[in-house]
Amino acid sequence: MSSIRSVVLGCGGYLPEKVMTNAELSQLVETSDEWITQRTGIRQRHIAADGELTSDLGTRAARAALEAADLSADDIDLIVMATATPDNTFPASAVTVQQALGMNHGAAFDVQAVCSGFLFALTTADALIRSGQARRAVVIGAETFSRILDWEDRSTCVLFGDGAGAVVIEGESLPGWRSDRGVLSAHLRSDGRFKEKLFVDGGPSSTGTVGHLRMEGREVFKHAVGMVSDVIEDAFAATGFTAADIDWFVPHQANIRIIDATAKKLGIPIEKVIRTVDRHGNTSAASIPLALWEASTDGRIKRGDLLLLEAMGGGFTWGAVLLRW
Repeated sequence: MSSIRSVVLGCGGYLPEKVMTNAELSQLVETSDEWITQRTGIRQRHIAADGELTSDLGTRAARAALEAADLSADDIDLIVMATATPDNTFPASAVTVQQALGMNHGAAFDVQAVCSGFLFALTTADALIRSGQARRAVVIGAETFSRILDWEDRSTCVLFGDGAGAVVIEGESLPGWRSDRGVLSAHLRSDGRFKEKLFVDGGPSSTGTVGHLRMEGREVFKHAVGMVSDVIEDAFAATGFTAADIDWFVPHQANIRIIDATAKKLGIPIEKVIRTVDRHGNTSAASIPLALWEASTDGRIKRGDLLLLEAMGGGFTWGAVLLRW
């Protein structure tokens, strides 16, 4: 029986020009390159310029993805943008991207699931395509986390960076086999009992302020590997794939220890893991599409490769997607 699969046509990314190294951070807060690198694997991160908005980053990534797909905004009828750092409380930053691209048709909206946001956005776009409500979509993850950091809190300010990544997907009728290209399986989870472990201490209806990111790092680490591994096992059970079938593991780039521990638990060799956290830091919803952009641009990810995407973020939210490139 044939199936509609959401196939990736192009991938793009954008990183702000300004790079902040660990050495530069040590001038702002009591820390060191050695302390940050040993605990997180991060050596540098990109920081958005004054006046450079989340929508600006998202627009740059979307344009790059459209160029890679050899398409224009006229060919797109849906934009789903994952972000926890929108330009405004409303409207959605996706509509600002829509306007910047010159797209005055279709629909555009934001999805908020923090670091899992790109997987939630991709799954949402895939569902709309498979239901026939959209034909082609741009799915974006874009963040300016530098705007919500407490730069005196060394437990959080050393971890995050700014950036955006995007993919263009199109519905294609395929046989429904495991060898099909596109999104093959998607599994999303959340559990609000863990809200206080990773959150922002502000908002329109609570404090009337933007607030700052707060995190219990040890608690997040304690839950991350187990939760992510469980949802990945669900994806394997749904498709019949195993870790041995995976060509590339593309995890959320939060912390090198979490990435390596998850790969080890699943039995995925390190040489099959895409890692950008050392150069990008944690870019939240942007981290997976940025990793896809880098690894597809440099030739590691090739057409037909089976990819395992996973993420965990505040909420807690977490998820896994199996995607054939």
